[in-house]
Amino acid sequence: MKNLDDFEKKINIKFKDQSILKRAFTHRSYVNEHGGSYWDHNERLEYLGDAVLELVVSDHLYNKFPKEKEGILTSYRSALVNTMTISNAARNIGMNDFLLLSKGEAKDTGRARDFILADVFEAVIGAIYLDQGYDIAKKFISENIFHLTDEVIKKRLWQDAKSYFQEKAQEIVNITPTYKVLEETGPDHDKRFKVGAFLGEEQVAEGEGVSKQEAEQNSAKNALETKDWNGNN
Repeated sequence: MKNLDDFEKKINIKFKDQSILKRAFTHRSYVNEHGGSYWDHNERLEYLGDAVLELVVSDHLYNKFPKEKEGILTSYRSALVNTMTISNAARNIGMNDFLLLSKGEAKDTGRARDFILADVFEAVIGAIYLDQGYDIAKKFISENIFHLTDEVIKKRLWQDAKSYFQEKAQEIVNITPTYKVLEETGPDHDKRFKVGAFLGEEQVAEGEGVSKQEAEQNSAKNALETKDWNGNN
C-alpha cells in the first residue's frame, strides 16, 4: 500500500484523522488475515458513504433536470451510482494502489475487483464526510461523478440495455431482437455464459456474464454500439 499522503494530495483533501481514511481502504478480508476487530474494516464507512453519495447525486439531478419526473431521475441516479460507474471513478483516482486486501482478494480482478473498488469509493466518501463534513464530501463527489451525467443521458446508460435495444430495433428495422446462448463454461458454482444478440438471422453482437441475464444485457449493450444506436437520434 502506498503512503496515504499521496492519496490526500491526489484528491486535494488533508484529513484531520488519517486513520479514518486508512479504515476506508481496509477490506474485511485484510482484517481477517492480519488480525483486528470488526471495527477496523470499511463496511460501516461504506454504509455511510452510500447514503451521502445518493443524497448528493439526487440533489444534483433534481436541480439539473427541473422538468424531469421522479421515475426518470431515479433511473439517472442508478446509472450514476452503480458498481461499474463508481468502480471506474475509483480507478481513475488510483484507489487500487491504496487497497488493504488479503492475499486471496488481492489476486481478484475483473468483476470481483469492481465490487471492492465500488465499496471503497463509498467508504472514502463516508470517511471524508466524517472528517471534513458534508460540503467537502459533496465537492469530492461532484469532481468525480457529476461530469458523467451527460454521457449517461446521451448513451442511454440509465435505461435497461435490452429494453433500449428492442425499442431501437423495432423503431428502425421493425424486428424484435432475440438472444441465444453461444457458449457455457466453468463449473456449476462459477459458470460463465456467452450470449448472442440477433436481429432475425443476423447475429449483431455477443456478450458475456456470470448469468444468462447479465450476458444478455452485455450483448444488447454491444449490439447498440455495433449498430451505433446509442445516441438520441
